[in-house]
Amino acid sequence: MIAAQGEPRTLRGAEMTQDSTTTGAAAAPATARRDPRTVVAALTYRRPDDLRAALPMLVEQAALLDPPADVLVVDNDPEGGAHAVVEDAAARSAAQGGPVVRYAHEPHPGIAAARNRALDESADHDVLVFIDDDERPVPTWLRLLVDVYLVDRPEGVVGPVVSEYEQEPDAWVRAGRFFDRRRLPTGTVTDVAATNNLLLDLGRLRELGLRFDERFGLSGGSDQLLTRQLAKAGGRMVWCDEAVVVDVVPPDRVTRRWVLARAFRNGNTWGRTSVVLADGPWGRTLARARVTGQGAVRAAGGAARLAVGLVTRSQAHQARGRRTWARGTGMIAGAYGTVYVEYARDGQRTVRAGKVPGAS
Repeated sequence: MIAAQGEPRTLRGAEMTQDSTTTGAAAAPATARRDPRTVVAALTYRRPDDLRAALPMLVEQAALLDPPADVLVVDNDPEGGAHAVVEDAAARSAAQGGPVVRYAHEPHPGIAAARNRALDESADHDVLVFIDDDERPVPTWLRLLVDVYLVDRPEGVVGPVVSEYEQEPDAWVRAGRFFDRRRLPTGTVTDVAATNNLLLDLGRLRELGLRFDERFGLSGGSDQLLTRQLAKAGGRMVWCDEAVVVDVVPPDRVTRRWVLARAFRNGNTWGRTSVVLADGPWGRTLARARVTGQGAVRAAGGAARLAVGLVTRSQAHQARGRRTWARGTGMIAGAYGTVYVEYARDGQRTVRAGKVPGAS
């Protein structure tokens, strides 16, 4: 395994899990509670090997809380392909007196529907922690997130993602350092986050009536929208830099084509969510104008950096210039209704909408 950033880590494999029924150790009595009632949710879609490797780690970490956290797998495969993996993990955990492991089948396509199913399955809990099924947490990851939450119970706690490659990326991708993710000092307040390493206060979400917008289900970005809505409503999300998860990047993502497509989609999502967040028709008009200006500046800056890279033969400038240009054009496209459907299941990636979803 090749580390993209931070300390290399040995990845472990195995399995553990079950169905929307409960199995495993009973929760500690209420009088003994110190930690919030927590659910750790992994959303999955046709990645049984990744899920099988991740589940034992999640079960192990769930046991460190008091009361132990539940481990929930939401399967977005219409055929329910993850059920056997989860059922096996649940049986193992139950046999060892371990945490409850649950399976929920959400056949409606799109990650937003799966995220909302996780919210629904956690209705009697205090905290929901999201992690991707292809990520591997450091041994104290969950404990660290919860400890930061317990300091003053913010609406969210966000942790970093460190990438490791299954195979060495090409020189263009290495030069651009595209998988070096953001790191912030613990306690830093952030106003946007992804669900690849995120703790959410469920009581606050319920109070605000926030859910993941399913119009972003196949394009991605429902997590960005929800966390931006949370911040806009006065919610506070704080960073926990020690709560690291390792993202194992497959070979098909360490390519120039994937990097540029993801940059366009990220910009597209930012443009769309910015318009959705605006208040009223005039606010949306101003948001479109603002995003257009920001996107144009990015696109122009990216083109200029690309030109510098071509003149100086700097692969880093060429790579980062092209990505900045792609993000800028994506922002403009998103603001005016073009939706890049990254997770399309019919092969159609780009859709021209009459207006930005949710902007009416």
